[in-house]
Amino acid sequence: MSSKRQILVTNALPYANAALHLGHILEYTQTDVWVRFQRMRGHECYYLSADDAHGTAIMLKADEKGISPEQHIADMRAIHEADFRDFLISVDNYHSTHSEENREFSELIYKRLNANGHIAKREITQAFDPEKNLFLADRYIKGSCPKCKAEDQYGDNCEACGATYSPIDLINPVSVISGATPIEKASTHYFFKLPEFTQFLKDWTRSGAVQEEVANKLGEWLDSGLQEWDISRDAPYFGFEIPDAPGKYFYVWLDAPIGYMASFKNLCDREGIDFDHFWKADSSTELYHFIGKDIVNFHALFWPAMLSSANFRTPSKICVHGFVTVNGKKMSKSRGTFINARCYLDHLNPDYLRYYYASKLSGSVEDIDLNLEDFQQKVNSDLVGKVVNIASRCAKFIANGNQGVLSKNIENPALWAQVSGAAEAIANHYENRDYSKAIREIMAQADAANEYIAAKEPWKLNKQEGMQQQVQDICSLGINLFRVLMTYLKPVVPAMTEAAEAFLNDRLIWQSAAQPLVDHQLAEFKPLMLRIEKEKVDAMIEASKEETANAVQAAPVEGPLADDPIAAEINFDEFAKVDLRVARIVKAAHVEGADKLLQLTLDLGGETRQVFSGIKSSYQPEDLEGRLTVMVANLAPRKMRFGMSEGMVLAAGDKKGIYLLEPDSGAQPGQRVS
Repeated sequence: MSSKRQILVTNALPYANAALHLGHILEYTQTDVWVRFQRMRGHECYYLSADDAHGTAIMLKADEKGISPEQHIADMRAIHEADFRDFLISVDNYHSTHSEENREFSELIYKRLNANGHIAKREITQAFDPEKNLFLADRYIKGSCPKCKAEDQYGDNCEACGATYSPIDLINPVSVISGATPIEKASTHYFFKLPEFTQFLKDWTRSGAVQEEVANKLGEWLDSGLQEWDISRDAPYFGFEIPDAPGKYFYVWLDAPIGYMASFKNLCDREGIDFDHFWKADSSTELYHFIGKDIVNFHALFWPAMLSSANFRTPSKICVHGFVTVNGKKMSKSRGTFINARCYLDHLNPDYLRYYYASKLSGSVEDIDLNLEDFQQKVNSDLVGKVVNIASRCAKFIANGNQGVLSKNIENPALWAQVSGAAEAIANHYENRDYSKAIREIMAQADAANEYIAAKEPWKLNKQEGMQQQVQDICSLGINLFRVLMTYLKPVVPAMTEAAEAFLNDRLIWQSAAQPLVDHQLAEFKPLMLRIEKEKVDAMIEASKEETANAVQAAPVEGPLADDPIAAEINFDEFAKVDLRVARIVKAAHVEGADKLLQLTLDLGGETRQVFSGIKSSYQPEDLEGRLTVMVANLAPRKMRFGMSEGMVLAAGDKKGIYLLEPDSGAQPGQRVS
């Protein structure tokens, strides 16, 4: 084994604005498996994380809740830390970017960048919400595309035709925060001179610090020319004020990666670790960032350039992974497959998911599919049917025949050498984050162990006179093979390993695979892992649907509907005034900043309307497009903070969900409903 390494490891910091879901858990599992493996190998490995706690979105969410941003991020941190703990993520320190350590490092790095001539300052013109008194990022502005006239497009690019543009070019732009029409307003901003680091980044990205496919993508950006990076935001903003720049704040993506340093400094101060030894420019230590492919530019362009200018070490490697799909599709709230971490934990063992993710993960950036049927079958077959099966078949013979003491003999040295000899190949797979290859090799060895026991049939030998020692030797080897397999699996399934260690009366380290246990006392065997029951998977999906529905609360009802299940009677003439029309949903989209609403573009047979509808809990936008529904066509337009709603679609609802009313397929848009 190589000499002792000193390693810092981070995952992308969870944004303090929502609970964690199973997509997040993929990354934290990938990171945690690697960290646990390094520790098993005897290396000094620190795993750091924190809540990413700044930005406009957090400020707006806190305002929506009627609490301070500080209270909002404190509440979210408690939820995130509990999810980390219960998914057995062995983080050494969980901190927050809203901390004094992060303020100090953000200011220090900024001052060094400025002193080195890498900060520019100039006036820019931006969209401004006159009602909220707030400069608007592109994602907070919507309107019609200036090229193809498609409605409901964000302020930087059109999803319909692919055009890119400035928010000020939008037709009929509106603030998604207040519904007001944005105005143009000038402001002084601060920029990091990223283009000056082009050659440095070309060399660094081809140094092995990122996967080849990531380096190729970064190469496209580098070759097309880097732009200066706006690192400032105007008040009001929840974050750190820029030194000597009143009313100007660091953009959240400047201080978020610096949060890695802040979390480690917090740990260093508590544990007496030498911070500078790990972060100085010529450090002999290693630094690994595990991230998703959607934030590569921040970690592999902006971050190393900032560190280089500020005279800190750059990352040894940025380990990029893909996204999670469920049953081959994007996670969906309406299908119950947008599953929060806590919802999973309420129904299933965390080791199940950790194992399944590990069995699918490689060192590439490919997406991972959580197929729930395959998930159940694979865990039951591999962990229960293969690994646990070895121990359960052998333990009773040793307990009954030799009072739980393993034999002094290795019955089949060749098989022992084969299974224990796989250690370095499996270690290389873990080191390279090719967990799926590691799992395949482990299960191949489990198959060999099971085939050996099945061929020897100790249950038959035990009934024959004078064969008891042979039975002990066979079953003792079986337990030793099980011990080696659990050593290999320890980074992946920590809860199962803890139970196995209690039974084996032994603490497993990587070197455990080298020598068998002989003449060793076992503890009483207890079930190590239960099979996944389909009913529990189904219950999780149903709970996820219900959780989504409950998260969307109905708006307050005024008048008779507030107290009575049936509204007050109206006469026929009053009802006849309501113009109900068939409408086709030509486009549906999420509404930025809204928990309940979807934005629908409706075709009434030649006329197009925009409607905001509180049906987000039950439908994904892509599931609605092309469907017919019924709308109230003569309802007076209503100005909402997300824009103008020009009607109302009809829906029914109960505790289980919300259901759009849908006419027969023969109906045509624009037809009156009578």
